[in-house]
Amino acid sequence: METLNLEELNQRYALPGLLRFAPGPGGLPTVHISDPHAQGMLVLQGAHVLQFQPRGQQPVLWASQHSFYAPGRPIRGGIPLCWPWFGAHPTDATKPGHGFARTSAWEVLGTSAGPTGTSIELGLLPTPATLALWPHPFSLRLRVLFGAQLEVELHVHNPGDQAFTFSAALHSYFAVSQVSAITITGLEESPYFDKVGGAPLRQEGPVQISAETDRVYQDTTAECHIEDPGLGRRICVAKQGSRSTVVWNPWAAKATRMEDFGDEEYRQMVCVETANAPPDQVTVPPGSAHCLQALIRVEPI
Repeated sequence: METLNLEELNQRYALPGLLRFAPGPGGLPTVHISDPHAQGMLVLQGAHVLQFQPRGQQPVLWASQHSFYAPGRPIRGGIPLCWPWFGAHPTDATKPGHGFARTSAWEVLGTSAGPTGTSIELGLLPTPATLALWPHPFSLRLRVLFGAQLEVELHVHNPGDQAFTFSAALHSYFAVSQVSAITITGLEESPYFDKVGGAPLRQEGPVQISAETDRVYQDTTAECHIEDPGLGRRICVAKQGSRSTVVWNPWAAKATRMEDFGDEEYRQMVCVETANAPPDQVTVPPGSAHCLQALIRVEPI
C-alpha cells in the first residue's frame, strides 16, 4: 500500500473546514473531523475511531487516560476493530488478541462530505506479517461517517479461490455517567455466554452492571439502548451483518490489573459491541463479501 505523510494526505484528501490530517495522541497520524453535525477523531493505525461528539452533546465514546498510543500497540477506548478473530486466537494463544487489524497501518482511500456528514474510507490488504498470522488473501474497507449519527461499516472481501472464516467486532466503548446507574435494553430474553462465570444463561429484563461483566449475547440482531439518567441521554446502537452483541466492563479488581486502564475508570464506561463473535463466525466464499455495520446515535431522555 502507498504510504503518505501528513502533508501529502492533507494535499490529497483534506476537506477545508471539515476534515484534516494531523498528529494525534502519541504523535500517531490522525484524522480530525469538525463539521456542522459533529466532531470526531480517527487514528489511521487500526482505522480506529477514537472520538465522536455530536454538536451540542457530551462525548459519546470513552477512552482510557492510561491508553498506549504507540506504533503496534492497541488503543484502549473508542472503537477498536477486532478482525479476523475476536478475543483470543482459537488455536494459538501466542497470536495477538482480537487479531491484527486494530494495530495495522491502514491506507486512506477517500474522503467526502454531504448533507448528512463527513466520511472517510480506509483500506487494508495482506502483508507478509498478516499472512504469517492468518494465511488468506483479503481486502478490507472501513467507511466511517461522522454526522448526527456515527456510521461504521467494515467490508470484508475475499479475492481468493478458497472460502475463509472470520470472527470480528466493532468493539465500541461508550462514555456513561456511572456504570452502576445505567440500563441496557434490547437484549431481553436473549441467550448469552457468561465468560466470567463460564456458563450459558438467558437475559432477564434489562442489562445492569454491578460486577465484572463479559457476555456474548447470541442470535440477536436487536438495536440496543444505553439508558443513562445521569447524562440525560440514551445511546442507541443499531447494527447490520451481526448476530452477536458483546457487553463488557472489567469492574474494580480487573481494572487494577490492566496497565492501560485506570483503577477507577470502569465507573464511566461500558462496551456494547457489534460483533460476529463465536459461534457467529462468518464464512466468505471466493469472490464474495460481508459487511458489518454499527449505527450509533444519541437521544435525550
